[in-house]
Amino acid sequence: MRTIRIFDTTLRDGEQCPGASLNPEEKLEIARQLAKLNVDVIEAGFAIASQGDFDAIKTIAQTIKGPQICSLARCRKEDIDRAWEAVKYCERPRVHTFLATSPIHMEKKLKMTLDQVYKQAVEMVKYACSLCPDVEFSPEDAGRSELEFLCKVVAGVIEAGARTVNIPDTVGYTTPWEFGKLIENIIKNIPQVREKNVTISVHVHDDLGLAVANSLAAVKAGADQVECTINGIGERAGNASLEEVVMAIKTRKDFFDCATRINTKEIYKSSRLVSNLTGLMVQPNKAIVGANAFAHEAGIHQHGVLQDRATYEIMQPEDIGLTESKIVLGKHSGRHALANKFKDMGYDLDKAALEKAYQRFLEIADKKKDISERDLEIIVAEEIYVAPEDYKLEKIAVKSGTHDKPTAKVQLNYKGEKIKTTATGAGPVDAVYQAIANLTKVKARLIDYSIQAITGGTDALGEVTVRLEGKKRLFVGHGADTDIIVASAKAYLAAINRLLYAMTKEQS
Repeated sequence: MRTIRIFDTTLRDGEQCPGASLNPEEKLEIARQLAKLNVDVIEAGFAIASQGDFDAIKTIAQTIKGPQICSLARCRKEDIDRAWEAVKYCERPRVHTFLATSPIHMEKKLKMTLDQVYKQAVEMVKYACSLCPDVEFSPEDAGRSELEFLCKVVAGVIEAGARTVNIPDTVGYTTPWEFGKLIENIIKNIPQVREKNVTISVHVHDDLGLAVANSLAAVKAGADQVECTINGIGERAGNASLEEVVMAIKTRKDFFDCATRINTKEIYKSSRLVSNLTGLMVQPNKAIVGANAFAHEAGIHQHGVLQDRATYEIMQPEDIGLTESKIVLGKHSGRHALANKFKDMGYDLDKAALEKAYQRFLEIADKKKDISERDLEIIVAEEIYVAPEDYKLEKIAVKSGTHDKPTAKVQLNYKGEKIKTTATGAGPVDAVYQAIANLTKVKARLIDYSIQAITGGTDALGEVTVRLEGKKRLFVGHGADTDIIVASAKAYLAAINRLLYAMTKEQS
């Protein structure tokens, strides 16, 4: 049975999704989880894009064991040099270089002839191979490229030393029938693919909602690597969703006659971690990892599932790590029970992190009767995976109503000093945000504000996500509390602290 390699580009293409900016520590945390997920390749970033990206890739290469660590590079020597400098520290480094081959890209973007594109692709792959033992090449916008020229470039870069050739549908233009046929033609018409045992990969965007379908069509046609992201995040409408590709192959092994090395029990945790750190919510009806993926409301469905889960579930929730422990956690639970629960959920917290999480757990347990796994995930996201906090929330008092102008009194702790002010706004949240903006004096614009209940019941935690624009970048903040005003303030402060942290890193 063929093994399909999973090339995860959450930290590169996924992070290019608007509002999904990650700091180096968050990138490393996701990379650790991707290693637990057992992906074959982690594309950790675009090394030449910024010093921050370079540092994050280098740290991941030095730290993460198991997957190959890869950096993207344009077909330019300076890009390839930078990529190699970032990934050379890992056991199995990879440089992934690309150049567009579609008529519209060559004419309008590159302003290069066919001969120039071919020559540059071949020369830069040769150069990359002189530095790195494993080089991947992508003919950008292959989905709209002319087949004869595309095959010529693919053959040329294989002769130059590329061990993997990725065929990207960069703009999500093709249909599964077309894309499968394209992969079939490339494997059939380019003898070097078989002669040199080259891996044919695919990277498909979701502009028409066909990324997963196209990727699976390519697998059926002979592709041996799929490039995808957790939750399908990425440029524009996103990429092929890793969890959907992997579970389709696992569930329909009879049809695809292949398998992946993915530890599927880590899928749900990976999804939640990426969602929490990027601030990009997973829609409830999202396949595999959505809140409703294993929920049944219709009476007929419920009756069937009670008789036999296979009547309406083609996968087991346990397959993706979605399990609820029988141990009920509440305010009388101790550190040991909480530590065991976190361990069952896949979180390996050190003593300091556990103590921090435990204190937050006690706060929530005083307000809620039962603590769910989702509540615990929020505790980890809010207390553990955070940027250093220059500003901490201490007190909030809000006055609002049909006949009262919304007014907020806010007290913050700034590096040990208590600061406070009062402000008014269009509503209670706006008043709180005006007060925080006045206290922090951080110039940032609120781009997006969203709130959702974490669990059912009137005592549910409300999770707030905000996006702030500052320094021409977007910063995400999370906050959770049974009081949505407090949750809103926490989220706003979290985003401000991330902005300040980014500014400090840039200055250093």
